[in-house]
Amino acid sequence: MTSAEPAIVAVDVTRTYELDGVSVAALRGVSLTVSADDYVAIVGTSGSGKSTLMHLLGALDRPTSGTLRIGGRDVSSLGPAEMAHLRNQTIGFVFQSFHLLARTTARDNVALPLVYRGVSGKERRAKATEMLQRVGLGHRLDHRPNQMSGGEQQRVAIARALVTDPSVLLADEPTGNLDSATGEQVLGLLESLNGEGVAVVLVTHDREVAARAGRQIVMRDGLIVE
Repeated sequence: MTSAEPAIVAVDVTRTYELDGVSVAALRGVSLTVSADDYVAIVGTSGSGKSTLMHLLGALDRPTSGTLRIGGRDVSSLGPAEMAHLRNQTIGFVFQSFHLLARTTARDNVALPLVYRGVSGKERRAKATEMLQRVGLGHRLDHRPNQMSGGEQQRVAIARALVTDPSVLLADEPTGNLDSATGEQVLGLLESLNGEGVAVVLVTHDREVAARAGRQIVMRDGLIVE
């Protein structure tokens, strides 16, 4: 993918769910471009459609109508295996609740996405070590999640998201379970990664967190309102 090509382009995207025979429109025509060096915050109250949009941008789901291109590929033309491959190649995910394997060291947690790529054990360990050093956790390689603070666990999760060299980092309420000082450190890390050329899309209901992004997209009732 060339740097001039947007990381993600959504054109008039809708997503409708069938619940007990009733159609529920979660997204009602959203258009959005995430450029290769963007830092975007998607803001909205519960039910605004921001989580649905996050799932689409992360190739976890497909639009009901409209066009969605991720890394230059139209997702409507991809089968499930191709969607999984696209996710693994293009997107890094960071969640509010970390999603780390409890009995597994930081290094092995970070190395996990490389298993799906068929990367050798030695190379996985080297790459995971490098990523943990990048997020300031070179001294925590062999610690398990229960031996680390919440902020450290979130940084492990960010290292895991980065280990595949994604073009986009999707962060869903990444400071939601952290105290304000620790949250500040995590946001600072996301900003420095963005400065290194990783596009960051942050989903949050916290306007202070959103205000730090390069631009804010406000959602309400399945539409972008500002």
